[in-house]
Amino acid sequence: MDDRHLIEERLTGEEILRGHFLHAFRDIVKLPDGASANREYVVHPGAVMIIPLLEESPGELRLVLERQFRYPLGQVMVEFPAGKLDPGEDIQRCAQRELKEETGYTAHEWARAGVLHPVISYSTEFIDIWFARGLSLGARQLDPGEFLDVFTATPTDLLQWCRDGQVTDGKTLSAALWLQNVLSGAWHLNWQPAIKQDVAG
Repeated sequence: MDDRHLIEERLTGEEILRGHFLHAFRDIVKLPDGASANREYVVHPGAVMIIPLLEESPGELRLVLERQFRYPLGQVMVEFPAGKLDPGEDIQRCAQRELKEETGYTAHEWARAGVLHPVISYSTEFIDIWFARGLSLGARQLDPGEFLDVFTATPTDLLQWCRDGQVTDGKTLSAALWLQNVLSGAWHLNWQPAIKQDVAG
């Protein structure tokens, strides 16, 4: 498919903010019709999200979820475990590290589902979506200044919370779509063993 009639060309740009892990830029771009426009956007290092499947007894599936205060919104949100990539970090290793640090769980098997671009109009951020199963519980290793509750719920609970507007986090809503299709058998995953490593980081 020829997309040349949609492509914008960067002409000039400037950095307007350099934060701890976010960089904001303002570019001038040439539009497809030859006019120019400003584009402000945030460069993000990327992140992972994990959908941990906990089989507490045969046939009884629960999900590991978190409740965390999100300062920009001023409220506690229900989310799947997630975290940003460190520079040069392998994506699956990041997923294993974040699951262990935030929840205390390690997983024997992992499956990459896909990728999510949560804010395409103003950020380069991507979130790699992973499923994890064969969970074993250990000690959490939260970062300094990180506070969150870990709890479990059934897939039915999560889908109802999404329907009722109790879950509004974009990545968790996307995860619910994946979960629903995987559990129905419509979408398939390629399960692999965990990468051998010290997931404590």
